[in-house]
Amino acid sequence: MSAVVADTHAAIWLLMDEERLSKAAREAFAAAFAAGASVYVCAVSLVELAYLIERRRLAEEVWQRVCNALADPRTALEIVAIDAALAQSIRGIPAAQVPEMPDRIIAATALMLDLPLVTRDRRITASPVRTVW
Repeated sequence: MSAVVADTHAAIWLLMDEERLSKAAREAFAAAFAAGASVYVCAVSLVELAYLIERRRLAEEVWQRVCNALADPRTALEIVAIDAALAQSIRGIPAAQVPEMPDRIIAATALMLDLPLVTRDRRITASPVRTVW
């Protein structure tokens, strides 16, 4: 496996607490890093992260760690912008299966890039998106 897309929780756990990742998720990230491939993170994950910090569900340290990782080319994390192509891809994610818009945007990112999404979200794993967990 080469490049992957990381769901918000998977990206945070990758940077903060790898023990919470499943074995398959750790292996997918390790394979991407070993291949010199990217781990893509949708821009909406940064919005979710800011929201979770504002709600005090995550520590401010998480924001700093994610921002530092995104600025460091050695981490292989790459932001995917929300644009017209991604908006079109959202139409391939059934709202009945994945009702929350941030989750649909993240799932659509994987669909658009034709890459597996590292996620434990059961609604997304039941959608048309290839997932790893």
